[in-house]
Amino acid sequence: MLLKAVKIHKIYNGVKLFSDIDLQIEETDRIGLIGANGCGKSTLLKILLGEILPDHEQEQDGQIIRSAKISVGYLAQSAALDSSLTVWEEMRNVFSVLLNMQKRFQELEQKLDSHQPEILEEYDKLFSYFTLNGGYEIDVKIKTVLFGMGFTEKDLNRTVSQFSGGEKTRLALCKLLLESPNLLILDEPTNHLDVETIQWLEEYLSSAKSALLIVSHDRYFLDKLCTSICEIENGKLTRFKGNYSAYTILKEAAVERQAKEYALQQKEIAKLEDYVARNMTRASTAKSAKSRQKQLDKMERIDKPVIMQKRAKLNFTYEIEPPLDVLEVRNADISVGEGNQRKTLIRNIEFTLRRGEKLGIIGANGIGKSTLLKEILSILPHEGIICFNKNIKTAYFDQESANLNPDNTVIEELHDRFPAMLDGEIRDLLGQVRITGEDVFKPISALSGGERAKVCFVLLMLEHANVMLLDEPTNHLDLPMKEVLETALSQYTGTLLFVSHDRYFLKKIATQILELTPEKAIFYPCNFERYLELKARQKAEEQELFQAQQLEKAKQEKQTATAISHRSKAQRSADAAKRNRIRELENQIEKLEVQIADLEEKLSLPEICSDYQKMQAVCSELEQAKNQSECCFAELCELEDSA
Repeated sequence: MLLKAVKIHKIYNGVKLFSDIDLQIEETDRIGLIGANGCGKSTLLKILLGEILPDHEQEQDGQIIRSAKISVGYLAQSAALDSSLTVWEEMRNVFSVLLNMQKRFQELEQKLDSHQPEILEEYDKLFSYFTLNGGYEIDVKIKTVLFGMGFTEKDLNRTVSQFSGGEKTRLALCKLLLESPNLLILDEPTNHLDVETIQWLEEYLSSAKSALLIVSHDRYFLDKLCTSICEIENGKLTRFKGNYSAYTILKEAAVERQAKEYALQQKEIAKLEDYVARNMTRASTAKSAKSRQKQLDKMERIDKPVIMQKRAKLNFTYEIEPPLDVLEVRNADISVGEGNQRKTLIRNIEFTLRRGEKLGIIGANGIGKSTLLKEILSILPHEGIICFNKNIKTAYFDQESANLNPDNTVIEELHDRFPAMLDGEIRDLLGQVRITGEDVFKPISALSGGERAKVCFVLLMLEHANVMLLDEPTNHLDLPMKEVLETALSQYTGTLLFVSHDRYFLKKIATQILELTPEKAIFYPCNFERYLELKARQKAEEQELFQAQQLEKAKQEKQTATAISHRSKAQRSADAAKRNRIRELENQIEKLEVQIADLEEKLSLPEICSDYQKMQAVCSELEQAKNQSECCFAELCELEDSA
């Protein structure tokens, strides 16, 4: 057991967020934590981390029990990095204890000539600890992780503030991986990550040895990684065994079972209450009626299942019937900056869209996906031809909701756009996306990302556009709202162009795919699943080509070996002797490495560390073994170079 939470309660402004939450995390657990926005997922994570305290209702509740061996790595929605540091400095901070130790024993090296026993003893202890804990491999570890996450040598000296949100998330994750915790807590780790990076993260975490606790709205991600799902609903936490797909089946069965049990109990309650009402006043049956009343009082009531919980509703329509051919893009570019600073990212983009088609635009962060949408809308300048047909009305969803006035309240924002609408009409529309009551008077600046997205969806419904351009529309949405949006867009008969990293959303909505790469834009006239099949086939073909090249290389090596075999007997004899000596050296080096490892392990033993003479003897033996290993290695390199 790594961590255990017992009867956790949390109350905000007199309203109970959740109560009686029990959660135990074992070393092999991979848990997905889900629930509607605002249900308390991030709050629960902060309680588990000790950043905030739970509320107490009884003496023994609100306990967080942590294993003595637990080490926790936390990836928050906002990456906790020092923006003033370079990437290299930020990553090296992980190893600050070892690096400070190195600095200290380097200082002591200058004083070793004094032959003071206390200096020599401190130096030996620091040096041994530093070596045994991988101090000399720090730089290699950092570069391995950073390069694996897609960063380059040039990025190492850039300050953290120069990176995008998605890149900062990757940097924060790199830092966590270098820390090597045995419990990783990740809050929306796939936000702002492109498809390729999400797939890399899935593969890495699949093979990681850490326990996982993940808050995510990415259903593919939860399916790939999780072995159990914990749902917070109506202030309670329920744990389901299996991944997200298994959870949906189990949840449906649980609700159905609860509904049946509730109905049976209500029937029994009604029967008992009727008996009590009819017989309590009669002397002959009063005793029996009191018995029934006691039975009612002791009965543990089953909660009414939330089957018909009100869900948001979206309905996108248009008033002007569009022509068959909607959009033509020919020889267009994606460029950023102005004047001499203007830089072209991709050239020669070409595709056409017809009525009812839904184009999903994918690609790495910073490749220009959002820029392309703005060029299509003529918000940004471009080269080439981008031409809408007649009778086209467009509407745009900005992923950052930058088109909303932060000083307006929700209801003022809609009044400003559509002054002819009555308060009742606006409230009805906001009610469809579950913004009700006093929430309509919240300022835009106080809304969560999901709430701002809902306001934008209401504006989209009021636009009645026959072409909609959506930039990451599922960002910040909880799972129920994603499903509502997917249903509405599936039923929308207009034309869609949208940018998304949500693979489930792409699978459900896209009828065509435009992939942006650093080299070019590739148009796929097929859905997302077919696109994945084509990419998998392409990867397989590349692998086959690589294997063919390796076979050809092996064939050439065989031919070379055959040619060598025809040399003189003396030459073959000399080569054989050289190969034998190489094998001897390799065996000798292997034995020396085992000996060195044993000696280094000895140095960490208390009985050796505490005895200066024993430590000196072991250090001397270790130095001799290392010198012998270096000599063997040097001879081996010389023989291999001359081969």
